[in-house]
Amino acid sequence: MDWFVAPDYWLARLVFQRGLAAVYLVAFAGAALQFRALIGERGMTPVPRYLERVPWRAAPTLFRLHYSDRFFAGCAWAGAALSAALLAGVDRFVPLWATLPLWLAPWALYLSIVNVGQTWYGFGWESLLLETGFLAVFLGNDEVAPPVLVLFLLRWLLFRLEFGAGLIKLRGDACWRKLTCLYFHHETQPMPGPLSWFFHHLPRPLHRVEVAANHVTQLAVPFLLFTPQPVATVAASVMIVTQVWLVLSGNFAWLNWLAIVIAASALDLSPLRSPPALPAAPLWYEILVFALTALVAVLSVRPARNLLSRHQSMNRSYDVLHLVNTYGAFGSVGRIRDEIVIEGTADAGPRPDAEWRAYEFHGKPGDPRRLPRQFAPYHLRLDWLMWFAALSPAYARPWFGPLVERLLDNDRDTLRLLRHNPFPDTPPAYVRARVFRYRYTTWRELRETGAWWERTYVREFLPPTRLR
Repeated sequence: MDWFVAPDYWLARLVFQRGLAAVYLVAFAGAALQFRALIGERGMTPVPRYLERVPWRAAPTLFRLHYSDRFFAGCAWAGAALSAALLAGVDRFVPLWATLPLWLAPWALYLSIVNVGQTWYGFGWESLLLETGFLAVFLGNDEVAPPVLVLFLLRWLLFRLEFGAGLIKLRGDACWRKLTCLYFHHETQPMPGPLSWFFHHLPRPLHRVEVAANHVTQLAVPFLLFTPQPVATVAASVMIVTQVWLVLSGNFAWLNWLAIVIAASALDLSPLRSPPALPAAPLWYEILVFALTALVAVLSVRPARNLLSRHQSMNRSYDVLHLVNTYGAFGSVGRIRDEIVIEGTADAGPRPDAEWRAYEFHGKPGDPRRLPRQFAPYHLRLDWLMWFAALSPAYARPWFGPLVERLLDNDRDTLRLLRHNPFPDTPPAYVRARVFRYRYTTWRELRETGAWWERTYVREFLPPTRLR
């Protein structure tokens, strides 16, 4: 069937595959480096305890067969090694049939991690990576031109990602409709980046233009993905530019980076490099692609209904394999920024004159004089959950107590998640947590104090606590 493949997208497929492999590599490396303190055998929410109370059907995972920290680390590093091989282009040197298991393996490994990751892996970009990774299994290699149907399914995914985010904004916070959300967003977003302070201080009329442009990009431009070229390429390019803007203005793990990778699959890059002459797709491959398309069509019914619902859900998976999901971001925007500051003391008792020293995190605001760093696409999971904990203690209930216990014990794996441990030699006698309200300083305050943030004490989050 001549229509089955699209030779002009040969280079776009190559860019997409290498980009996806890079995101996989970051995701697996992050899992390997952070899991022991979060979900390991001695972690805050251990995997073995989770598997005891959750049935197989609710969380299919390789770790049902066996779990140990060593086995988890082996799976995570194996996924990283396989991702690095795919990034280097190993799939171009194997037969077409071998590319399927080669791309299926990282998907299965990462699904196994997500399905035991609990609250630490409850982010929309986990499902986005799994859905994208599953579609990538069927994209083929240099033995066949990219199949049209898989390219269409990638555009359908990009459409849901962008359009869902646009709708949730209009249906959520009124500031999106008033074009005023960016008056607050850069200051209150979960993890600011090194340029976020500067974005916050852009003129307010420009913030309104940004919001209006975002509405156009998310609510109108996605429909152009399904139009003929070069319009579809223009639409994808607009989305890429918007995502780059978001990369510069904040730290959202690999969400924006993966969106760029998906959008790249819609670009017609044939003018840059002529596609090579490729043989026709074999029958077995066509059958698999048709089966995939039918499966995605059936699983898309509920996400499509969600898009049309007044009670639209955000970042929800409708199947345990995360094959077709619904997405969205910032349906509401905070007007103030509260941060939990964890402190310890070596004094024998929490006296009024006790010396309290703060633990510092890598990504979330702490020391007001420290400029936020760029970490995305790397995902600092504990830092993100600390932001949610400041919104409501309910978000922290399963893990904050265990976190404090580990700080009181100077747990090595937990301290590796932090930037600064004020008690490197002996554990603190007491640990407490307090809530501070942070706001960006003005240009004048920055010049006078050298501080990027100004903070004021709000309330106690956890009274001085010690190990029994």
